[in-house]
Amino acid sequence: MEKILIVGCKKAMDDVCIGCSRCLVGFNRREGEFERYDQDAEIIGLLNCGDCPGATIVTRLAQVNLWNKPMNETPTKVHIAPCITDHCPYSETLIKKIKAKAGVEVIEGAHPYKPNDIFS
Repeated sequence: MEKILIVGCKKAMDDVCIGCSRCLVGFNRREGEFERYDQDAEIIGLLNCGDCPGATIVTRLAQVNLWNKPMNETPTKVHIAPCITDHCPYSETLIKKIKAKAGVEVIEGAHPYKPNDIFS
């Protein structure tokens, strides 16, 4: 069974993306980058980057591991949310750090629900 950890932007997760519902709905519907999973996959966490410039992301990943170890829950995939892939000025460095330390496949993207036009 796949165990998914989603990493998003702290600023977006705290101030913009109410409850990160787009990532969760995308996962539940198996849309966007979540199309690859069957019904047995689970989300085991939503993690923010730790704030700009993402200097604490490796420590935060280690905390996820430590926090979930007593439950025998370990991510098998990490998804980088669109708030990072599409909007973060530090995304390249942040994603490189995650890929270097996660030890599992890192997928750039999550949900497909991005508006094309704001006022149309």
